[in-house]
Amino acid sequence: MKNTGYILIFLIGSLTFSACTDESANENPSEQSEKSGRVNIPFREDGSLTMIRDGEIFHELKIEIAESDSARTRGLMQRDGLPTDTGMLFLFSDETQQGFWMANTRIALDLIFILSDGTVLSISKYVQPMRTETISSLGQAQYVLEVEAGVTDSIGLIEGDLIQWTEN
Repeated sequence: MKNTGYILIFLIGSLTFSACTDESANENPSEQSEKSGRVNIPFREDGSLTMIRDGEIFHELKIEIAESDSARTRGLMQRDGLPTDTGMLFLFSDETQQGFWMANTRIALDLIFILSDGTVLSISKYVQPMRTETISSLGQAQYVLEVEAGVTDSIGLIEGDLIQWTEN
């Protein structure tokens, strides 16, 4: 009879423990972010971008385009990552000294500063998340492309390459 009591207590304990398991393990990351109160903005495909050297396309990306003041200010803030082969292209009306910062940006980035004709002017690699100092172009640029850190090295992008894009 004593053994039955122990078995009953064991079974009740096991059922209680299994009912308390973490259900968030089966949720997707955006649902987990919503429950934790942490915002994670999803990627929005606005167009495509090609990288060209010596007249040959050597890499292609899907891009999200930031062309309004609010979109450029927000940039890639509140994102936990980017899908493979994607980036954010910032469009400005004129060539000028561009300066970017990483406040509220949770992912390390490569920043590609681009002239009005699409030529890569300069690249700032492996810019760490949440930095508050300004990362500046090495001269006047009209466009800036942000991709996850390491992408420019992995694809071999260099200053002088050509960037072209189309909007959807």
